[in-house]
Amino acid sequence: MAESNAESDADGSVAGIKSGTSTDTSTGTATTDTTSKTDTDTDTPTAAVTGATGFLGTALCTRLLADGWTVRGLCRPTSDRKRTIRDGVDWYVGDLFDRPTLRELVDGADAVFHLAGIGLWSASPETVERVNREGTGSVLDACRDADTGRLIFTSTAGTRRPDQPGGLATETDLVEPIGAYQRSKATAEQFVDRYAAEGGDAVTVHPTSVFGPGDDEFTAQLLSMGLEPTMPAYLPGGLSIVGRDDVIDGLLAAYERGESGEHYILGGENLTYEQAIERIADCADGTPARVQVPAAAIHAAGPVAEVVGTVTEQHVFPFDRKMARLATERLFYSSRKAQDELGYESRPLEAHLPAAIEWYRAADR
Repeated sequence: MAESNAESDADGSVAGIKSGTSTDTSTGTATTDTTSKTDTDTDTPTAAVTGATGFLGTALCTRLLADGWTVRGLCRPTSDRKRTIRDGVDWYVGDLFDRPTLRELVDGADAVFHLAGIGLWSASPETVERVNREGTGSVLDACRDADTGRLIFTSTAGTRRPDQPGGLATETDLVEPIGAYQRSKATAEQFVDRYAAEGGDAVTVHPTSVFGPGDDEFTAQLLSMGLEPTMPAYLPGGLSIVGRDDVIDGLLAAYERGESGEHYILGGENLTYEQAIERIADCADGTPARVQVPAAAIHAAGPVAEVVGTVTEQHVFPFDRKMARLATERLFYSSRKAQDELGYESRPLEAHLPAAIEWYRAADR
């Protein structure tokens, strides 16, 4: 099963240009950076980005800089430097629970892009829920306390699902969340909706399964099924695969043309896993996986994971019966609302394959 993988490092982390007064998260003391901020004029828009060092956040910051924005990024001192944007970003050192730094980050920003969060497999369910839910609450509190423009919240398409087999889910197809990740995102969406209802300016976007270079999770796993002879099996079911650059376009369109309080699915091609890996193999002369994992085997794995968690009193696998069944479904989505209201467009998988395959083959695995 592929949840939206648009999550970025929730605590944000890189070494780079830093600006402003922030809190040292290891000591709890405030630290003031001596690096001067980028000079801006009144005509230059300013964006504040949480999750600025993650898979989606780095691409967004790069695009904003290219478009002439002043960009502020939230980061931790311990961030992964592999994704660092070397020039142009004003870094604010802190995390989603460092309220003074958050307020300074968003104060005066024309747009606040809240991308930070923890993904499905990245931490314990308790940590996932705390960061994604309460972290979003902290960002909203900072926006309430500051002079801030529009908030664009990146949630997940996983909080919606098709209402019938073979159908396309839309923004109105809310469902009972499955697992800590979906629960945390669903609650965070409610926080953002409440903020908009109170008069704040906020739009929520729902990327589907985001594909692109630099993603060691979904993208690398999908490519391995299409390229590696050592990966003989693929999953049943299907998903909506959207290119990272198309999601970036959607985020900017949501800022420019979205209606406050509204939700927009940012999807791509709806493909079965078999279709996706065949097309990857055709593009790169790879060796696609030939055997489909039986749905019954995946369904059986859910109860096993539950038993392991009960016996060990640890959530070793963020997996249960409901998630096992979800992994075998065709999770297809419609982006018609985003197309009609935002001018959103997505491209076929082949448009994103060359850069992703080049990255995958160059990576040290």
